[in-house]
Amino acid sequence: MWTERFLGYTWSPEHPMKPARLRFTMSLADSLGLLDGIEPLAPAEATQGELMRVHSSAYIEAVRRAGVGPATPEDSLYGLGTADNPVFPHMHEAASVIVGGTLAAAREIAAGRTRRAVSIGGGMHHAMPDAAAGFCVYNDAAIAISWLLDNGFDRIAYVDVDVHHGDGVQRAFYADPRVLTVSLHQHPATLWPNTGWPEETGLGSAEGTSINLPLLPGTRDAQWLRGFHAVVPGAIAAFRPQIIVSQCGVDTHREDPLADLELTVDGQRAAFLAMRELADRHAEGRWLALGGGGYGVVRVVPRAWTHLLAAALDRPLAPETPIPESWLDQVRAAAPRVTPPTTMSDGGDPTYRPWDGPGGAPEIGDPDEVRAQRAVDTAISATRRAGFALLGLDPEDPRD
Repeated sequence: MWTERFLGYTWSPEHPMKPARLRFTMSLADSLGLLDGIEPLAPAEATQGELMRVHSSAYIEAVRRAGVGPATPEDSLYGLGTADNPVFPHMHEAASVIVGGTLAAAREIAAGRTRRAVSIGGGMHHAMPDAAAGFCVYNDAAIAISWLLDNGFDRIAYVDVDVHHGDGVQRAFYADPRVLTVSLHQHPATLWPNTGWPEETGLGSAEGTSINLPLLPGTRDAQWLRGFHAVVPGAIAAFRPQIIVSQCGVDTHREDPLADLELTVDGQRAAFLAMRELADRHAEGRWLALGGGGYGVVRVVPRAWTHLLAAALDRPLAPETPIPESWLDQVRAAAPRVTPPTTMSDGGDPTYRPWDGPGGAPEIGDPDEVRAQRAVDTAISATRRAGFALLGLDPEDPRD
């Protein structure tokens, strides 16, 4: 899904979420030949009725007003006009196109015209029914999941790998047993929105369908991937989804200015490939992948999401692939103070030791690595003990 209108989602000159990250991603993918023969679909704006699947009419009208006039005191009641969510012209239209992209992707999969679809403009997972939050105006992921529930799907898994907890999507389906939400994120004691504790497991008949793995600042590829594979595949297999919806935020990167995890592009690539494999194994290949956070506008986001596009298109890019000079010239002209990357890799190592159950702290030599692995194992055990039994799984058994 692609339209130049995604670039209209522009907050302020100082804001960290810059639409150039999307433009650089698409131009990098194009310069590498990744999009040869691919005709992106250009979405329309979501309608009022589609937005109201998640958002109140009063909030939608507040967004409309904010986009055509000066900020008012009433804006703050809806999370607008803040440092995170400053008002900007045509805010409603720009945010509606993003929702339109995610809905169009969902429709393509639901109609059987494709098994995989990507909208890097989407992933606005923090938006709440009555308020903007965390750079997110309308919650496109929750709206698309709601639409899928009304159009042939009754078991949907949502996997969120953004550094921030996927709070808005979790909240939308916290009491709905048809939706499994899984979020891996920096520990809520150390990062906004300060939610996503292991004990948040769902309500009522949906208890067990909210899985949260909080990870300490400094977590690197090997520990992050150990955590992912200790939690996500087991939960997905038990839930048996018909489709996987992924929020693929890349603010987990070690260079991201807003958070403290330390993944490389190589680790992020491994995560995307793992989610694709889970969709192939458990959901007949149905995978709807969205963008999200990521504020390394030149050095991180374009490469990471180009790898995401490559995964979805079955056109894998080797990590050592050189970046074309034409793209380097473009970004040097646009951001002369930033040293651009020259390959599709950070030189990271995406190998990891699989989790082998509680108390299996390894002897891996380096004391710092031992401490890091013990820390992630503590997080794994807390998450599995909070929710796995509710899914019919053994929290202590690494085979589950």
